[in-house]
Amino acid sequence: SQVAYQAAQRFESTAARLRAAADEARACAESLRRVAAATPAMPSDGNGFRQECTTQVRPQATAQAKRAVGRGGTSGNTTIMLRNLPNNYSRDMLLQLLDREGFRGSYDFVYYPVDFKRWAGLGYAFVNLINHGEASRVWGHFDGFCKWDLPSNKVVEVCWGTPLQGLADCTERYRNSPVMHDSIPEHFKPVVFKNGIRFPFPEPTKKIRNPRFQRKRSAPLVGAASEIGREAKAERALRHIRA
Repeated sequence: SQVAYQAAQRFESTAARLRAAADEARACAESLRRVAAATPAMPSDGNGFRQECTTQVRPQATAQAKRAVGRGGTSGNTTIMLRNLPNNYSRDMLLQLLDREGFRGSYDFVYYPVDFKRWAGLGYAFVNLINHGEASRVWGHFDGFCKWDLPSNKVVEVCWGTPLQGLADCTERYRNSPVMHDSIPEHFKPVVFKNGIRFPFPEPTKKIRNPRFQRKRSAPLVGAASEIGREAKAERALRHIRA
């Protein structure tokens, strides 16, 4: 039937994205192993928080990260994925962090996915930079970063945002996404900027579904909620690869 055919097409598209994400995860994991091998252990302050990561980890991690940038992508890549962000961070806190660390005006797209069941961050974000040079600079700065505004011992890992690359890809991917539905609080949605000033997100080209709508009691959440599920699976796959 037509419904089955469309479902099969969606499955094939999802499978292709997951395969691409898995390939990128393997490449990222390999670069992270090299960073870890060259990174000394960080002391604790007695409360479980890492201290002085900028002086003890960053010089070697930055050099490793710059080499990873050269190996892991082309000269046109501008979209990065920041992993291992604190789950109690928010999109606006991430924006403040980027600005505080000297990157205001360097990015034009930021999205920090959340779990719509718990309304909590998933611990990673997509950031598109205005050019490849800025992407390399952000990569080198944040790979190994752990200077948080909240208590956390997480250390950032950076990868390319495969399969999305560039502002056009990012906005087109999310303009019709259920995450843009009116029922979703504004501070959970992706944002776009120009010269450091926030601009309205491109208008949707079709009706946006409610991500919390369930067609059947036993059916999974559709739309953005199902996207969150796929992203969570990819995250678990990455952890399995690194193990």
